[in-house]
Amino acid sequence: MQEWIAVLKAADAAARWHTHQRRKGPAGEPYINHLLEVAMLVAQATHGSDPNLVIAALLHDAIEDSEVPRDLIAAAFGEEVAAIVMEVTDDKSLPQAERKRIQVETAAHKSHKAKVLKLADKTSNIRAIAASPPADWSVKRRMEYVDWAEAVGRELRGVCPWLEGQLDEAVAAARRTFTPDTTGTTGK
Repeated sequence: MQEWIAVLKAADAAARWHTHQRRKGPAGEPYINHLLEVAMLVAQATHGSDPNLVIAALLHDAIEDSEVPRDLIAAAFGEEVAAIVMEVTDDKSLPQAERKRIQVETAAHKSHKAKVLKLADKTSNIRAIAASPPADWSVKRRMEYVDWAEAVGRELRGVCPWLEGQLDEAVAAARRTFTPDTTGTTGK
């Protein structure tokens, strides 16, 4: 029971640490929605058996996006959670193209838990691109993002078939948004 209280404490911390952040799409959803979706995917993928991984999912962007010190995460939620968060955190001092290249190259070498978290994160991000893409992103940029996220996902294969299926569905749905309907129907 205590571990699920810790999950709720992590959700509260994530909401506080990301309170002023919004998703980039025109709907401008609170960023916590992304963190909750990633945590939900992780919880479903593990059948609720790994509260620390769910906590890490809630906090996975805290260091990268909100500059929360690793030591604060470790003190509040334990060393295992902090280690998982660090494993999925990009080095923001590097150029974006370099960070993206590194994600593809290192994905296959991550721990099992980091792979599950990365798959959930990429799935959530691709779903957002399909449902509410950033207004200033061209079709080309959205396509490139989906291709890159799918490449990261390929390197994570073999860790969780259900989650891999969720990623595949998200990629397919995103790609459908790039293709005009040539059948003359509205899709109904």
